[in-house]
Formats: sequence, C-alpha cells, structure tokens
Amino acid sequence: RRGLWQGEQDVEPPGIPRQERNYFWYRRTFRLGEKRERAILKIGKAQFGMAVWLNGQKVGEHPSCFSAGYFDLTPAVDWTGENVLQVRVGAHKSAFPKEIPSGTDKEKLLWIPGIYDSVVLYLCDDPVIEEVQVAPRIAASSILVETTVHNRSSRDVSCTLSQRVVTWQGREERGSAEPLELRLAAGERITVRSEITIKDPVHWSPGNPFLYVLESSTGGDSVATRFGMREFRFDTPTRRAYLNGEMIYLRGSNITLHRFFEDPDCGALPWDERWVRKLLVEIPRKLHWNCFRFCIGPVPDLWFDIADEAGLLIQNEYPIWVGDFDRHGWSTDAIIKDMKLWMRDCMNHPSVAWWDACNETRSETLTREVIPAVRTYDLSGRQWDNGYGPPVGPDDPVEDHPYIMQRTDLDLSALEYIRGPVRPNAPYPTGHAAVINEYGWLWLNRDGSPTVLTKDVWEARLPGATPEERMEHHAYLLAGLTELWRSRREYAGVLHFVYLTCSFPEAYTSDHFKDVRTLKMHPWYLDYLGEAFKPLGVYVNFWRAEIAAGENRRFDVSLINDLARPVRGELTLRLAGMDGETLASTSTPFDLAPFGQQTYWIRLAVPQDVTGPVWLRAEALVEGESTPTVCRRKTSIKALR
Repeated sequence: RRGLWQGEQDVEPPGIPRQERNYFWYRRTFRLGEKRERAILKIGKAQFGMAVWLNGQKVGEHPSCFSAGYFDLTPAVDWTGENVLQVRVGAHKSAFPKEIPSGTDKEKLLWIPGIYDSVVLYLCDDPVIEEVQVAPRIAASSILVETTVHNRSSRDVSCTLSQRVVTWQGREERGSAEPLELRLAAGERITVRSEITIKDPVHWSPGNPFLYVLESSTGGDSVATRFGMREFRFDTPTRRAYLNGEMIYLRGSNITLHRFFEDPDCGALPWDERWVRKLLVEIPRKLHWNCFRFCIGPVPDLWFDIADEAGLLIQNEYPIWVGDFDRHGWSTDAIIKDMKLWMRDCMNHPSVAWWDACNETRSETLTREVIPAVRTYDLSGRQWDNGYGPPVGPDDPVEDHPYIMQRTDLDLSALEYIRGPVRPNAPYPTGHAAVINEYGWLWLNRDGSPTVLTKDVWEARLPGATPEERMEHHAYLLAGLTELWRSRREYAGVLHFVYLTCSFPEAYTSDHFKDVRTLKMHPWYLDYLGEAFKPLGVYVNFWRAEIAAGENRRFDVSLINDLARPVRGELTLRLAGMDGETLASTSTPFDLAPFGQQTYWIRLAVPQDVTGPVWLRAEALVEGESTPTVCRRKTSIKALR
C-alpha cells in the first residue's frame, strides 16, 4: 500500500479502495414494546454516506460522512412483530457523491468504510422536537434557546412547549421558560426562541467544568440538552483568547482520529469509554493540556461528552485539506449544507470553543461564501479558523505551522534568533490572534523508527542512532520548541502535532505511545512535555553545542505565567554532569504578574576543570511548592586552548 503526497495530493479519490463492491450492509432485527406516533432512527456518522431500509421498504438516504442522519421509520414499522433494519454504507469514496466532501486527508492510506458513531432509535408523538440550540449569555446570566418543532403527521396538532434548566449533577432546577402554546399544521416545522435566566450561574471552565441540562418537552416528545455556561472568544487588539471574559492561554495537541482508524491496533478502542477517558482526561492532565484540535476527521459524540466533563477546549475542524480547492468539483451549496449539519451535531457542547473550516487550505470559496453563510447558524457566535486563508471575521484567529525542524541542515543555534510569528505558509499580513496548532515534524513510529516524512532528517541529525536515542532526542526537541513558542507570547495557544494518529511503516506521522491499546506513552515524552507545558513555563534561549571552560557566560531565561494570579519564587540556573551532579549554580528571585512574562539575564561561571557533555538546567520553584518547572539544554564544556 502507498499514500498520496504532493503531486498526487489532488487525485480523486485519495486513498486505496480495497473492495470490488461499492457498498457494505448492516442488518439488525428488533422489537418494540409500545406503539407511538413516531419512530425516528439516528445514525451518528458513517463513511461513506448512509441509506436505510426497514422491513424491505426504503426510508431515506443521508449523503454525508461527517454528520448524523435522521430517518423516520414510522411508515414501515411493525409495532407488534419483528422488524428488520438494513443500513447501506459506501464501501469507498468513489461510491459517494462527488459534489460533497468525503475526506481529503493527503496522508491517509486506507479509507475505512462503516458507521463510526452511535445508532439510536427514538419513540415519540407528534410534534417532534427536531433541534435545540443553547447559547449562553454570561453577562445576562441567561441562555438563549432556539427550538425547532416539526409536525410530521398529516393532521393539525397542538402542544405546550415547556423548558427548564437543571444542574447535570443533582438535577436541581436553576431556571425555566414560560410555557409556550403551539399549533402546527400538517407537515409544518416552526422554530421559536426564548431566553431563560439561570439562578446563581456557575461558569464552565477547565478548572470547573460545571454542566447544566435543558429539559424540553411537548408532552409527546422530550429532549435533554446538556450545556455549560461559557463564552469563548479571540480578540484581535490583544491577540489573546478569552474564556468567560478572562484571558486564557491554550496548551495542548492534536488528534487525527480518522488516521487512527487505519492503525493495526485501533480495533474498537475509539468506542471504549474507559479508553477514551484515559486518552482525553487522565494523560492530558499529567501534561497540563487544556486544548485539542480534532483534526481532519470528526469524532464520535462520546468524545465531546467526555471533553465537556473534563473541561477541554476543542478547535473543531471540518475535514478539508487540499492543494487545489476548485478542482475537486464540490458544490458550494452542498458544502454549506453539510457544514451546518456537522455544526448542529456538536453545537451545544461547551468544549467546542471555535470552528475550523479546513486544514492548510487556501480557498476563496471558503473565505467569501462558505464561512459567512454558516457562521450565523451558531447562536453562540463562535469564531472561525480558515486554514491558510485570511481571517474572515474581525476577531477570527489564524493558525501557524512552523515546521522549522524539517530542514536537514538546521543548526539548532538558529533557534536563538527567532523573533515574532513564523508564518511561511500563510504570508498575508494580519494582526489577528494566532494559534500554533502544528509544529515539531520529527515524527517517529512507536518502535522508534523514522516515518516516511522524517527519514532524511533523522539520518542527518542522528545518523546510526538507536530507536531509544531517537525518541529521547525527539522528546527533548519537542519540549524545547514548546518552551520557545510559549515564551514569545506571540501566540494565544500552542498545540503540538500529534497526540493520537496511526503508526506503521508507511505512515507519514506518528504519536508517542509505546502501547496505544493501554495508552502507555514512552516515558521520554511524559517527562519532557510534562515540564514544557506547565502553566509556569521556563525557556532558556541557549542551543549551542559547546561552551568554553572557565567562561563567565550570560544566559537569557524567560519565565511565563499562564495563571490568573501572580506567582513568585526562586529561579536557579545550574550546570550538571550527566550523572546529575551540580557543577555550578546561581539563583535569583522571580515575581510574575498574572499572565505575565519576564526575561532574566543570569551569569554563570563555567568550571575550568571540567570538560565533556553536561546539562544546563533552569529550575523555577514557586513559593510554597515542592516541585519546580525544569528546562533542560544539552551542551558540552570545551577546554580553552
């Protein structure tokens, strides 16, 4: 098998069809214990599209790979006997309508068909509550609610729409709307808005992911919509992100779940709740992450539920990544429709912080037509990333992918002279808030072997190295880059690439797991990245391979504070042997304002009687704490001639 890259990137469809057939089929039987007016089937998401038959009668199709399909089974239901449900999905991309995006990841090899989200059957009476959108209003301590009700019957119906807010834990009532009397003609669909005041609202945040539930009922149908009281935005004048009106710095990584679908160890792991909770909650807390980009492929609804409960902020990306947008022949109207459905499915999750229209793509269609058309659908007014296109809204963020490590001839000392944002692939001028949501490049497979993209770089950087030596060096450089990008305070967020993806000999990128089934990471990455992403960040702007014995050298050490409170303590700079023995050290007090940054000039006398490899360590210890934040640099003391 082989993938597509550069000149092959726009071959349609990308990937390798492995089936001679065009379709696969699911078949299930079920019985219903009671008769209701409606039986509505929801299929969460499926590649490539879905069509449904019940008891031999076709009930509908849903041509989307990224959104849920809803099917009214009522005309074909047997309320007393056995029902036979058949669902057809495309076996490969060529079986899917060409005018609708179906995934354009240039680094995928196998495009796995099938249902990849939950399947649910709802029983209710008309009118049906089709959609509920909740938009928090922090300043007003209220929520704006938009509810769509559909009378699917052939007769006029009346109902009373009632809605109340309760806490997710404990079910304590915190607000309600005045009951609304509705009358719908046969087949009529109406949308109503209301505002509900929340008593003593608790704001949702990474530190306190407090959740509410909006309970909506028409008497014959009921829907529970979970939400959080939160507002997230970027701000162009300050170039920062704000959560509930307070500045927040984003730290995290990327998840490319649809690449992981190809992984030999994938199996049913993405639908194992314990596994997903460890992936999204337990490990990120150790790494001090508060943010992910769900990249180049949607995740099951379960992942957003867990992100809500964990307090994670998600950059949610629609799966477009192409070199030439126009040659794919997509319909602009079809993209707008599909993108709205994709938004609908996760609109109420407080974890969804901002939308992303594409990855590394320039498109006037997205910029001028699609984003303006879909953004008004979101009552929360979330902002939009536009790949390598310019920002569309006045406060929309931009993304940077500074892959400086892809150069085989890079002298690490050049990192000392980087100033300002590095935006080689998005050259338009902008003062908007920027997020680095990809950097690193030096990917290694889980066995420590270079990936397809990194073989030449590793041969130049560490020729003849063992897998363990490569992984240690990779983790070391990732941490150094993380410290660098964070210390500059040029970015509202720093998200490394990549936390979860596929790993096999033909893969282009890889993650850091030693055993992805148990989510055991290689210890080097936990060690280095666990320090580099701490809220109190330390960066030594020193990347030289050698320092002179006896030299009295000045080192520039930058500290950053991602917390909304001041921190003070002691900063120690030391030279240590490879065995950890301190060879020289000096200390100075530090005092950082909330969200502050400060650079300290520290002189350190290099020992005259020591030569060979050493560690340069900067350690920032906050008053009252026992463990410092540590930044490490490898260097070697060279004797003067």
